[in-house]
Amino acid sequence: MRPSAVLPIAVLLAVGCGGERGQGDGDAPTPERVSYARTPMILLPGEVLFDLKCASCHGAKATGTQQGPPLVHQIYEPGHHGDPAFFRAVEMGVRAHHWGFGAMPPVEGVSRADVSLIVNYVRWLQRQAGIN
Repeated sequence: MRPSAVLPIAVLLAVGCGGERGQGDGDAPTPERVSYARTPMILLPGEVLFDLKCASCHGAKATGTQQGPPLVHQIYEPGHHGDPAFFRAVEMGVRAHHWGFGAMPPVEGVSRADVSLIVNYVRWLQRQAGIN
């Protein structure tokens, strides 16, 4: 899917989130500690969707904010939180269990195809940070 085709859909799906900054298990990678390569073209639709749907809480490059945890973190490695966990989080929300941000509400109107694009992008970011 072309990023230009994703952008209008993603804008319509934008959602905010709340909560307080919490503590996780260890230090999250920060932009200063991770050197990201240019996003591969095939992952650009996921990056666009992430930036529009997720970054307000999970931060640019998924490094976290005051509203939500970093997804570029060992807690979210595939062996601990597999891809189905991301789909469930979007579809059903998530109760707070690793961090003190509060519960994540379900994200309405995001298709499974959109979530797949986002997960592929997040997994690439994790690999860039040495999280496999």
